[in-house]
Amino acid sequence: MNLSDLEQYNPITIQCHDNPDADTISAGYALYCYFKSKHKRVRLIYSGQNKIQKKNLCLMKEKLNIPIKYVRYARDEVIKGLLITVDCQYGSGNVSRIRAEKVAVIDHHPRENNELELSRIQPNLGSCATLVWSMLMEEKYPVNEDVNLGTALYYGLHMDTNQFSELFNPLDMDMMEALSYNKRLLAQFRNANLSLKELEIAGIAMIRYNYNDDYRFAVIKANPCDPNILGLISDFLLQVEEIDTCVVYNEINDGYKLSVRSCIKEVNANELTAFLVEGIGSGGGHEEKAGGFISMRLYEAKYPVLHSEAYFNNRMTEYFQSYTLIFANETEADVSRMQKYRRRNEPVCYVRATDIAPVGTHISIRTEADSVDTHVEEEMYFAVERNGIIHCVDNTFLLKYKEGSEQRLPENYFSEAQYKPSIRNWSDGNTYLIEKYAKTYVPVGDFCVFAKELTSCVKVFPKWNEEKYMRGMPGDYLVVSADDLHNIFIEPGSIFPKNYQPI
Repeated sequence: MNLSDLEQYNPITIQCHDNPDADTISAGYALYCYFKSKHKRVRLIYSGQNKIQKKNLCLMKEKLNIPIKYVRYARDEVIKGLLITVDCQYGSGNVSRIRAEKVAVIDHHPRENNELELSRIQPNLGSCATLVWSMLMEEKYPVNEDVNLGTALYYGLHMDTNQFSELFNPLDMDMMEALSYNKRLLAQFRNANLSLKELEIAGIAMIRYNYNDDYRFAVIKANPCDPNILGLISDFLLQVEEIDTCVVYNEINDGYKLSVRSCIKEVNANELTAFLVEGIGSGGGHEEKAGGFISMRLYEAKYPVLHSEAYFNNRMTEYFQSYTLIFANETEADVSRMQKYRRRNEPVCYVRATDIAPVGTHISIRTEADSVDTHVEEEMYFAVERNGIIHCVDNTFLLKYKEGSEQRLPENYFSEAQYKPSIRNWSDGNTYLIEKYAKTYVPVGDFCVFAKELTSCVKVFPKWNEEKYMRGMPGDYLVVSADDLHNIFIEPGSIFPKNYQPI
């Protein structure tokens, strides 16, 4: 669903979830601005038991001139035209049900209702503000001509990703960097974010921790509070010498909000969060900090009698028991029970870093799966898969395949990628799509490996990167170079059969 699909309706009512936060307000305001520009009769509303009282949200409304109104409707009253629920889903527990002639949903939480004809739900995003911004970009709406709007969207993302510490999706990063916003107002909003009551909540939560000595993790349930309090508590926990990883969560009216932290290289907080919310929620972040949301409806359907504290403690233990670690530099692989393969004679896609920026330039490589900060070096190349995954390699890798002249990238090469990989140049402030600079080499000679399909989770620290692991899941392949038994790595199950053939 695109915004232009909704222009046929008039009037339009945009409903934020009950007890609104900065994200739902900003996303709703962006929709309000868009439909106003289309000369629609449009309103921005919220309902529920409580009116907005938090100082930062009151300031946000006042300083940015956001026309959000509190309403209560009778049960049998039907509003005319289109109702759009934003940052929530019609019929869910966190939004009052208002009857309307037509309903649409725009949300970044897991889908709970498959019956609505009009919906745009992308649970991989850090904020609903990002989703609405991307929809505005599709319509070529001039967001940056309105600094108030840019400030609202920026603050919505800032708050829903725990002050950007749980920012993980490349589209979130694109919006953060693209927006024009008022820094002075953002400072005002941030300085009015916490109350003495929330400070008390954090203190009480930290003396009620659960600790696992075997795996050195802590779990804390906090009383209802702003999600940023969860991040404050989890950041504090990692300062305790005995704690390597932690999850801090609280119950909100439609589920659980959680903040996850890790200070060890063997645990990626982003990956751990995905494990905790698998099948019942969504989330993400970085290697050290991440956050997520679990739908109460999905949780109770899957775990009808399991208390939340038991769930998080059990699930954390399951995570640590679920994988095997391999440190390639310290391991000579036993290939006696592995099948030998030869790489297929298909083009290898690559990008030369110096084609995009000079040596020494600070860049961010951005894909759907990850974002990596680095500096351009001589003979630095990026090998690029069809699904958008990027591997940093040196010239010696490409010399194994190079033959003849370089070729341009085939059309639709990234058809399997949800987000086309890009590189952010921090010197000039521009973002460049990799496909504009990518070329291909035609393989020559044999590149042979030993490989086996995985039946359990494995984390490999490859010899070229001892600080960051490659994770393999059942169905992926553990691969060993035939000419170097320390060169151990992971190939996704969706890619390996396309790149290699058995000998």
